[in-house]
Order: sequence, then C-alpha cells, then structure tokens
Amino acid sequence: MKSGNPDGGLVYSTEAGRMCPDCRLPVARCACRKAVAPPTDGVVRLFFETKGRGGKGVTVVRGLGLAEPELAALGKKLKAACGVGGTAKDGVVELQGDHRDRVTALLQAQGFRHVKKAGG
Repeated sequence: MKSGNPDGGLVYSTEAGRMCPDCRLPVARCACRKAVAPPTDGVVRLFFETKGRGGKGVTVVRGLGLAEPELAALGKKLKAACGVGGTAKDGVVELQGDHRDRVTALLQAQGFRHVKKAGG
C-alpha cells in the first residue's frame, strides 16, 4: 500500500518531525502552506473568551481569511490601535482584554464588510 508523497520523498524525520511533501521543510517552517490563505465564509467573527486563560479575557478574531504574513501585519495594527498585547497565528488574532467594539470599527475601516460579534 502506497501513501503520502507520489515521488516517494521524505515525509517524516526523526530530527525535525513531519515534513512538508512540497517544499521538503519541517511542517512548522513550511513555506508553501503559509503563503496560501485559509478558506473562509466571508464573515469575520469576534469572540470574547476566558477559557483556559486563568480567568483573563481575550478578544479572538476568526474568519479573516488571510495568509500568515498579512495576518501578522493586521494583528500588529490591531494590537497597536487597542494598546494591548496579543498574537496572530493559525488564522486567528488574539488581543488581551475585551476590545470587540473597537476591533469591529477597525476591521470595517480596513475593508472587511461582514464583521459581527459571536458568542457570549
């Protein structure tokens, strides 16, 4: 039974773990996957979550549909505009604190048409 890469290339290394079959780099450093934007339904959803964060609230932005470089740049703009820390990775932007109203206005100014609050 043959599976994985049709070229018979490296898919796992004991040193680096899983390997990307296209660019042949470790999956964590894969260049070809990060250049592609994840699929989205066109609606940006803003959540306020405290779960798993020791009771501290975080504004979570999902559904942006941006590739990693654009996501990081937008995350940096949102953090600076709100004056808080946070992170942008795996298609999600997290900002410390509850900033859903401000983020909604900022995203609409950036050209995102469908931005809505979701969750509690």
